[in-house]
Amino acid sequence: MTYQIKSLALYGHRPGQMRVLALNPGRLNIITGDSRTGKTSIWTITDYCMGSSDYPVRAGKVRDYTSIFALQLVRGDQQLFIARSAPENSTTPAPRLCLQFQSAGAPPLTRDDIDFTFPLDAARRLLSEFCGIDRTIRIPAARGTTMSPSIRHALFFCLQAQNEIANPDHLFHSQGHEWRPQAIRDTLPYFLGAVDPEQAIRHARLRQLRTELKNVERQITQVAQAAPAPGQARALIAEAESAGLLPAPVDDTVSLDEALSILASVLTHAPGELGYPDSTDHTALLDRERQELRSRHQQIRARITELRQTLAEESSYLVQARDQRERLASLGLLGTATDGTGQHCPVCDSVVSPAQQTIQAIREDLERLDSDVAFVSDDSPLVQSMIAAEEEQLQQLRAEVVRNREQRQALDAGVREAARYRSQALRAASVQGRISLFLENAARAEHAPPIADTREELNREITDLEEVLGSDTQADRLSSCLSLINQKIATKARTLGLEHSEHPVRLDLRRLSIVADTPRGPVPLSDMGSGENWLGYHIAALLSLHEWFAEQGRPLPRVLVLDQPSQVYFPSDYDGPQVDLAGEDRTSLLRVYQAINDTVSHLDAGFQVIVMEHADLEDDIFRTAVVERWRGGRAALIPPAWIDQGD
Repeated sequence: MTYQIKSLALYGHRPGQMRVLALNPGRLNIITGDSRTGKTSIWTITDYCMGSSDYPVRAGKVRDYTSIFALQLVRGDQQLFIARSAPENSTTPAPRLCLQFQSAGAPPLTRDDIDFTFPLDAARRLLSEFCGIDRTIRIPAARGTTMSPSIRHALFFCLQAQNEIANPDHLFHSQGHEWRPQAIRDTLPYFLGAVDPEQAIRHARLRQLRTELKNVERQITQVAQAAPAPGQARALIAEAESAGLLPAPVDDTVSLDEALSILASVLTHAPGELGYPDSTDHTALLDRERQELRSRHQQIRARITELRQTLAEESSYLVQARDQRERLASLGLLGTATDGTGQHCPVCDSVVSPAQQTIQAIREDLERLDSDVAFVSDDSPLVQSMIAAEEEQLQQLRAEVVRNREQRQALDAGVREAARYRSQALRAASVQGRISLFLENAARAEHAPPIADTREELNREITDLEEVLGSDTQADRLSSCLSLINQKIATKARTLGLEHSEHPVRLDLRRLSIVADTPRGPVPLSDMGSGENWLGYHIAALLSLHEWFAEQGRPLPRVLVLDQPSQVYFPSDYDGPQVDLAGEDRTSLLRVYQAINDTVSHLDAGFQVIVMEHADLEDDIFRTAVVERWRGGRAALIPPAWIDQGD
């Protein structure tokens, strides 16, 4: 059991000013009125008192003439009074609220009895617990974190503002705000009852581990990129030679440490100590070296291919030769007498002498097969070792090709930089600057804190969790919930006479929208035409969800607040007095109210719907649900007397 709204109260700035809007729990409540009478403020006041981080009450009379907003919530025989003061001089919401339990049927507190003692977080926590939300549960959230569901998440499914109730792009309250879509996706499975607490913890841990693995891989890549490359070092040496900063050519085979030492010595050259510039064309040398490396690379690959082919042929020959030897040996033609004087007959096993010529020929073939098999068997390990040696050379050549490419790229950059200077001294200074920067980066990389390579441990833990979650039934439970809810949505859509309702209709959790699966493909709500369809599918989806929440005893307020569902039947710029709807529009709007009333009746006082409406129909289903009517300037959310006293 969770709560509904018993009343909404406003306190004016003057003593004794108190306005109470009484509501009927377990029923459809309609507040109908002209424009600018404060109807929309009903949902914004509800949102504000439920712990909003913003001040959603729009500028106007409600803001100007109200000092405190309040709600009375009822849950069974329990009653909770909530009050929050309006910001005094800005739109910064009040940081503290008043929450006080009352006896059943008690009126709202007087202004003197209101005491704002609850900080915002504590108020949210108490409201969540009063709603029945388990604050100890942790559900997976974005970026590998977890969060606890709260009353603020529950309101995604309880409120529909005027610009949301027929919005083809947004199905839920505040879905268009940043981060809210993901929060809706994360919390809806919990409110549907599809989340197992243990599995939720494992899912959260898995997402956290995957995030950590990506961070470690990124850090390792950054360290590898920051480390000095041998190709860059050799290219800088070549530039130094070209600029006359080195007295003699340096061997290309120097190690990285030797190259760093040589480059450090280049920085000791002062202007005026330059030697003759090196006339060697290092670019051509690198191109020639690259060509040679490619040629050797191709030769080694050809040798490896040939060796592997030889190994395969020998293996095939060995199989055939051994089969042949076993067939000949099975005849027993090699059997000899124990005294070595004769040979056995293959039929009667008697000793025959002398040996027949055929037997002798077979025996010679068998001995030759033995010799060949022994030779080929001895040769195979040698071929395999040759392949391994060639592959090792191939790896070294690939590393050399990478080094050559790095060196060429660095050299090209240096040549472009040097081309900017006509003076040898300026070119040398430029080269020294680049060498200095390279050495600084190399020193920084050397002294950088080591990165703990935890990839193996993370991958192992991820694999273990994935195996455990392989039997996870949360996805199945969620699919079952949505499947049953989809049946409710489809039934209500057909009752409302909506387009595409003859096809299967479903709530798409990824899109956060309604989708109709037609023979021509899926049709999301945003692709459907007509405001009547947008309104109808919003009503069908939200009523079906609340029907599910109530039937399953899920912890959400049993309240749905709708702001002006009839707007789709009025001109977009309509801002005048009440008009009478007629024809098909009237019939369609009555079908909407009939669907709302049927759901409220079906849940037997377990569900409350509050509608702020511009239309005012005389039909019984509408007329009997009206709790207040604000027409002709005689009534509004802010009493006219307050305005007169204020003026």
